[in-house]
Amino acid sequence: MPTDYDAILLVSFGGPEGPDEVIPFMENVTRGRDVPRERLEEVSQHYFGFGGRSPINDQNRALITELEQLLAAEGPDLPVYFGNRNWHPLLPDTLAQMRDDGVRRAICFVTSAYSSYSGCRQYRENLAEARAEVEGAPELDKLRVYYNHPGFLEPQVDFILEALATLPEDARDGAHIVFTTHSIPRTMSRHCDYETQHYEACRIVMELLSERAPLPDGGERPWQLVFNSRSGPEFVPWLEPDVNDHLESLAEQGAPGAVCVPIGFISDHMEVIYDLDVE
Repeated sequence: MPTDYDAILLVSFGGPEGPDEVIPFMENVTRGRDVPRERLEEVSQHYFGFGGRSPINDQNRALITELEQLLAAEGPDLPVYFGNRNWHPLLPDTLAQMRDDGVRRAICFVTSAYSSYSGCRQYRENLAEARAEVEGAPELDKLRVYYNHPGFLEPQVDFILEALATLPEDARDGAHIVFTTHSIPRTMSRHCDYETQHYEACRIVMELLSERAPLPDGGERPWQLVFNSRSGPEFVPWLEPDVNDHLESLAEQGAPGAVCVPIGFISDHMEVIYDLDVE
């Protein structure tokens, strides 16, 4: 299979891999943003509750291993590199290694499926900055956002069906499907397709779910898109409703059950294992 590229670069957010890395990582993430110190320390405690280690790097390494095996079997047989925006392995270090290995042009897969400043444009900016920092760095092209790709959405249906099967039988048909994603400031949302793309992804998933597991009465399952992990000053409006508030509201309404679907994330990290699994 011919290709114009001689490597793949998996680009991700990054995360600490031990307690000593938590505070430096958080300071790096929040640099230049008006995040209150108490919020930074609060989120740091979330990491300490899991041994100071984010699962995202291990999951990305596992993804790279599976991708390398797939490429070796089906082609193109390209090396896969790993670089992070906010923590080691940092993008400039990875680009320097790629240059030393003779890579001239790479295609970049970013672990963010939707358009937004922090989820798309900032990655492009970071890639450009890293290239400018590393003399002789390879050319880089970024894959498009993939919020509506079948390979991203069809597994969501599998997970929903697995979760529904864990509910009491009399709660399954009336259970609400609660899609959740990382909240962003409304000012940011107005200048990108972040919210629209999420609604489109949810709509497609619900169509696929109805095809695979139609309700006995032929009706539609109730579903909502909600948000988690807001940060920043309280006076700055972010996308709502908050997932915690929404789940409390469903309980007050007497909903028989709910399945929470973290459709905004492609791997577990702190916004999933703490903000959703704990809070």
